[in-house]
Amino acid sequence: MTNIMQIILPPEVEALVQRQLISGKYNSAIEVILAGVTLLEQQQDIYRGRLQELQQDALVGWEASQRGEVVDGATAMAQIRTNMRSRYNSPEA
Repeated sequence: MTNIMQIILPPEVEALVQRQLISGKYNSAIEVILAGVTLLEQQQDIYRGRLQELQQDALVGWEASQRGEVVDGATAMAQIRTNMRSRYNSPEA
């Protein structure tokens, strides 16, 4: 059994659908809508994946802080500058 959903598009969305149809890329309004829904799903998948990465990074940082393996921002920047200077001032660079 197929469910039918009827929607009323705002004029600007209807115009966008019409532009896509005129371009010849799509054969019907439903193809345009389905392409938009597919892009929305892909965007949500990317967001979920990135959120999981950030949560994992936060967990790694939290665990390191619990072990006392972190330094304050000023110390970290000083270490980065020192490493960069030694890298660019070494004869191998």
